[in-house]
Amino acid sequence: MTRSDTPLPPDVRRLVRSCFAAQGAEQLALAIAPLIAVLAWGADGSRTAWLQAGQTLPFLLLALPLGVLANRASRSRLMCAAELLRASTLLLLALLWTQDSLSLVGLGLLGALGACGTVAYSVAAPALVPALVGHAQLTQANRQLELMRSLALAFGPLVAGVAFQRAGPAVALGLACLMSLFAAWQLRQLAPEAPRRPSHARPLRQLREGIGFVLGHPYLRPVMLTAVVFNIAWFVLQGIYVAYAASRLALSAAQIGLTLGLYGVGMVAGAWAAPALARRWTFGGLVACGPASALVAALLMAGSVAWPTLWLVAPAFVLFGAGPIVWTIATTSLRQGVTPPDMLGRVSSVILTATYGARPLGAALGALVAAQAGVAAALFLCVVGFALQWAILWRSPVRKLDTLPRAP
Repeated sequence: MTRSDTPLPPDVRRLVRSCFAAQGAEQLALAIAPLIAVLAWGADGSRTAWLQAGQTLPFLLLALPLGVLANRASRSRLMCAAELLRASTLLLLALLWTQDSLSLVGLGLLGALGACGTVAYSVAAPALVPALVGHAQLTQANRQLELMRSLALAFGPLVAGVAFQRAGPAVALGLACLMSLFAAWQLRQLAPEAPRRPSHARPLRQLREGIGFVLGHPYLRPVMLTAVVFNIAWFVLQGIYVAYAASRLALSAAQIGLTLGLYGVGMVAGAWAAPALARRWTFGGLVACGPASALVAALLMAGSVAWPTLWLVAPAFVLFGAGPIVWTIATTSLRQGVTPPDMLGRVSSVILTATYGARPLGAALGALVAAQAGVAAALFLCVVGFALQWAILWRSPVRKLDTLPRAP
């Protein structure tokens, strides 16, 4: 039996189940919010983009301090608390909707509060994985985690769209709440983490060290820059898509959920194909396929302005999922492989702040462009962004890597 065929430890399997439930809850919540805004309240592309910006703002504000906390506290407990916070906000959203007391502002504020839990989970999880498996199984563990995330991305938007159309938003929000509670329960089953040497360094100094490590690393720096530009372009699209699909493409709630779910289908396909691709491609080739796939997808999406058909949008979302998931698996392993263990929390938070922090900037940019020049202009802006992220990665030394490097 090869190392890659060795079964993952039980705690990793619990983490994988928790990840699926947590991502499922997040995707249900993220999909139902713009559906409520557009189909129940008649919001346009600019308003849904501002809603998206508010719901992603915690990534920009909290990733760095939560990364420091993940280095000092129990990561599994931090993630458990994060899911309980998200479950509480989802339950409150469902109750407010059933009482006809929910507003666009309330939807945005509670979504932002729930996203605080998402930030904590996202920062702590990459730092927890190397504590559960050895270096030889890092890529295998990351692949399983990304596969579960992909499944959640595939089914979450579809369930949200069908639930909105057939039973109302409260059903989807209630299901998301239950999934967050299950994710927290799985984390509670993990064995206690090994005690870490207490750090007496000041938090600001730790943050500076993390930023300096990323910016000074020949592989992490271009990976982070590529991801920043990708996320700006992606959230320009995410902010306007539901309004664009409802107006320009004339799609129903279920059809919108289906197209968003195809993104997850692409991720599942990419995650399943990743081991076969890894046997045939260099490590740098795995990393490069994400930006290239996203650029092709953006061109297809922009083509729907001239030819408003589902047959352009559907393959675009599949490509948006398939290539970037291979990128995510590879670059997560790269980050874990080249970063000293005592810096993983800080480095993860720096990269998360830069990449996920770009999300509200992208959504806000999409809102401004859609308001001033229309949704079509925002779609063409996406193409420019995805072309730029491909160019950054293509010129970097990461593309030339043959194998996964290790920390010296």
